[in-house]
Amino acid sequence: MSEFHDARDTQDPAARERDLFARLPGVLEAALRAPGWRRHLGQVDPAGVGTREALARLPVLRKSDLPRLQKESPPFGGFLPDGTHGLPHLFTSPGPIYEPEGEGPDPWRAARGLHAIGLRPGDIVLNTFSYHLTPGGFIMDSGARALGCSVIPAGPGNTEAQLDLIETLRPVAYAGTPDFLKILLDAAAEKGRDASSLTKAVVSGAAFPKSLQTELAQRGIVARQAYATADIGFIAYETPAPEGMIVNEDVILEIVGPDGLPVAPGEVGEIVVTTLEPRHPVIRLALGDLTAALTEPSPCGRTGMRIKGWMGRADQTTKVKGMFVRPEQVAEIARRHPEIGRARLVVRRVGEADAMTLDAEVADAAAATPALKDAIAATLQAVTKLRGEVALVAAGSLPDDGKAIVDERKWD
Repeated sequence: MSEFHDARDTQDPAARERDLFARLPGVLEAALRAPGWRRHLGQVDPAGVGTREALARLPVLRKSDLPRLQKESPPFGGFLPDGTHGLPHLFTSPGPIYEPEGEGPDPWRAARGLHAIGLRPGDIVLNTFSYHLTPGGFIMDSGARALGCSVIPAGPGNTEAQLDLIETLRPVAYAGTPDFLKILLDAAAEKGRDASSLTKAVVSGAAFPKSLQTELAQRGIVARQAYATADIGFIAYETPAPEGMIVNEDVILEIVGPDGLPVAPGEVGEIVVTTLEPRHPVIRLALGDLTAALTEPSPCGRTGMRIKGWMGRADQTTKVKGMFVRPEQVAEIARRHPEIGRARLVVRRVGEADAMTLDAEVADAAAATPALKDAIAATLQAVTKLRGEVALVAAGSLPDDGKAIVDERKWD
């Protein structure tokens, strides 16, 4: 089978650009049927938006604003031109942000990236992304099945059952966070279980440091990253080339500064994405993630735009174990517990896994009961959908610097 998914992988870059921007006016026309897009875009002539320069003049829509906009105009902020009729799945992600799934066998545009990462027809894929409420599991599932793979819808957690599945069904590929793959492999080694069938992995949802990449390679697993979000699906993906990610087809990616205007080639800026799906148009959605463009063609032969990959956040919103945690969630935890003064969530890396601790100021930390600490921990999990530790600290001990989330993880 070809190393390329189809001819579009290697098409002339200028032809790709012409095709994208020839389709964009029609998508804008569809978007303007939706009241949310009309409010946001204002007076715009779709026929006049046929170049990157024209697109850059449209306002940016910040992903961090979606929870408020959707609350004001539930459930989708007025951004769906034709409502939800015929859309197969509706999801919610932390924020909360509500996302619809598009139509067709590969609505998240994942098959192309999975092929580049190494999956092939006939592969059995252990998919450990969640199928519960959030779209992560469905993104990988639909893309793998469209590629001709068989999928084990395992979801996250339950390590013992996962090892049973691996030994019995012998999947060759893993899909999930890199942290959980290490947990599975460590558990298999400790318990004498056979996980040797796993030789490929598509990882996403968490940083993938060089140290963990090296460890997985030493265990015989070729692991590559996908950059995907619940709003968009597959945005970019790694290939056999040693550096960078290829931007997916049918996606217009811009890298912008704080003013929303594109930065110079090679400069670090925020990722802004436009998609070409009339049922669910996304126009200049600012994701809060930082990257930079790579200006040289990819050695793998694919001709799409290249980016360096994830280079951090443009705001305090932080991804922990594949889930976004937002400053407003920290504020909500403090609101539910009047005993808390100032609160700050600290994210660290412990043993190749993400860990978080909520530092919460209370009037008398020494006299605080274990029940209060347990109650705050339960609220932390309920609000963020993640487990974390709680440290009760003295009033006035946290810096008054406006930071609700501090990411202390160091990546090599």
